[in-house]
Amino acid sequence: MTALFLAALPFARTDAFFLCAVIVSLAAVFVRRYVALTVATCALASLVVPCLVRSWHSDPGWGQALAIVFTSLTVYAFSEIARANRSLVEARAEVARLASEAERARIARDLHDLLGHSLTAITVKSGLARRLAASEGSHALPEISEVETLTRQALADVRAAVSGYREVTLVNELARGRELLRASGIMADLPTATDVVDVSQQELFGWVVREGLTNVVRHARASRCTVTLSALEVEVRDDGVGSPAPDGNGLSGLRERVSAAGGRVQAGPVSPRGWRLRVLLEETVATLP
Repeated sequence: MTALFLAALPFARTDAFFLCAVIVSLAAVFVRRYVALTVATCALASLVVPCLVRSWHSDPGWGQALAIVFTSLTVYAFSEIARANRSLVEARAEVARLASEAERARIARDLHDLLGHSLTAITVKSGLARRLAASEGSHALPEISEVETLTRQALADVRAAVSGYREVTLVNELARGRELLRASGIMADLPTATDVVDVSQQELFGWVVREGLTNVVRHARASRCTVTLSALEVEVRDDGVGSPAPDGNGLSGLRERVSAAGGRVQAGPVSPRGWRLRVLLEETVATLP
């Protein structure tokens, strides 16, 4: 279109600037940073050029200038509406996914509360009944033993189901963390993609992100939190008070998980302020001095 405009300019003269309106409209969508400058320049050109080229014997292109301005503004407005609609669709999808995750967590909690304790009590009582029947030589011993076996199997199945519902993934923890930080008034600088992390390490890194962001919200009194990822390293850093504190159950459990995976945990204050939780896996640790 630009080439056509330049080719038509010597023949169509002032009317060629109607083609310029189309070009500026495209620029309003794809070159958003300089849209105001582009529109103003082209509109001014449609007014000045006809007066400067004396062979045209033409007045300023007021109609063409208005076409450039209003056409580009209209296209820009529609592009903003389209962009807002896409963002809304993405936000609704994210809300639906978070709602699904919350429902899975609720089901897991209810399943554990309703069946876990009951099955545990049945297992204990069945074991006691088996021992009593064995001491009395009762013929009910085989039946009681079978009941105990069945309840133990049912309890294992419930725990397996709950564990499946409570699966920790890096993607989910980043999404939850983003919402948690936003609700706490902390600026979140979190990665949007996790492809750099191997699939086998994503659960472990998910636990690191969960523990790190939970501590930031609870203790850091920070204004900004940053999570960085690499193939064998994850770091959670904030700009909070950075005061030293003894390891809690969460951090101790995280150290055990990381140690089992062949890595190590670094946690402590950083300069000039803030706190950093960093996990490095075996291959990274081996390269450190």
